[in-house]
Amino acid sequence: MYGSDSVNDDSERTAFRKTEKKYKLYYDSTSKSSKKKKQPRPVDLSEVIDFKAISESFDRNGDLRAGVSKLECPLDRPVFCLDDCPGFYFIPAALSVEEQCRWIKESLMSFPQPPNRTNHNAIYGAIHNLFNAAKNRQVLVKDETAPAEDDSVSVDINSQNHRWACLEELDTSVNGDSCKSVSASVLLRKLRWSTLGLQFDWSKRSYNVSLPHNKILDALCQLAKKMAAPAMAVGEEFQPEAAIVNYFGSGDMLGGHLDDMEADWSKPIVSMSLGCKAIFLLGGKSRNDEPLAMFLRSGDIVLMSGEARERFHGVPRIFTDTEHAEIGSLEKQFSDEDDSCYLEYIKTSRININIRQVF
Repeated sequence: MYGSDSVNDDSERTAFRKTEKKYKLYYDSTSKSSKKKKQPRPVDLSEVIDFKAISESFDRNGDLRAGVSKLECPLDRPVFCLDDCPGFYFIPAALSVEEQCRWIKESLMSFPQPPNRTNHNAIYGAIHNLFNAAKNRQVLVKDETAPAEDDSVSVDINSQNHRWACLEELDTSVNGDSCKSVSASVLLRKLRWSTLGLQFDWSKRSYNVSLPHNKILDALCQLAKKMAAPAMAVGEEFQPEAAIVNYFGSGDMLGGHLDDMEADWSKPIVSMSLGCKAIFLLGGKSRNDEPLAMFLRSGDIVLMSGEARERFHGVPRIFTDTEHAEIGSLEKQFSDEDDSCYLEYIKTSRININIRQVF
């Protein structure tokens, strides 16, 4: 599901894969000087659907591009649909800049905290306070002289008898043959996902209700319920039970996949975009169906329910350059010195919060 660029020859020939490669970040290799900064290869964005422009055009003169409809619903924001994709809803600028900043902070400070699991669990065990450690220029240290532990047990590095610890990067105690260390800032940049609420077992591709977990924050639940309303049947309310938070850096992508582990596909996935602008691909029920490309900006929300849940989708590109990232409002909001650490991260990153009803 969360793949990179390694795929087999058959998938290389699919329409979805060809479109992924069309928009993926590549660098020009024309410069022979290694000192010259690599330049992204130009990409044709003329066919990418822009719901921000669609919304602005509709506000000005009521016009909509072919294949796009505006949903009449009680939500206090415009909701657009694709005529050929029942169950897909796009809510541009659904979140205020204040809301975006709040959920960026939560995604970095709170969401990777145990008992929530991250991609680092498999190697490092449960890591507490990763963002603060990165902000304070600390390292994670393994003491090779510590007694061996059962690899099948998740290691809590901050437990009383831990064999991992955070020390200052320049602490002389890190040096020597008895210790191995990794910078917290490196771990933060390698953070790819965290799971909220009911925990997802990636090895079995199923939810494991026996794993320790906390309930999703009430404020996030209430927001998800409100935003999910356009995709819900009359009289029903969305019940947020789990969420997957994806973290993207420059050059990262989310390969084409289906979100098919929830019991009732009539219930939507509520997908919130934060940070740098991205391209989202929405395909068909086969990878051989050519996907539509659309921009996702910070504050946009996508709903996928019913038939839309059966369609392959992915993110082949995020834009971190000044011209295309479109995070000016976030830069202003994070202009205080106390927020500089969040700004430094989000200037080259995208965060996606996917909220789900599991049962």
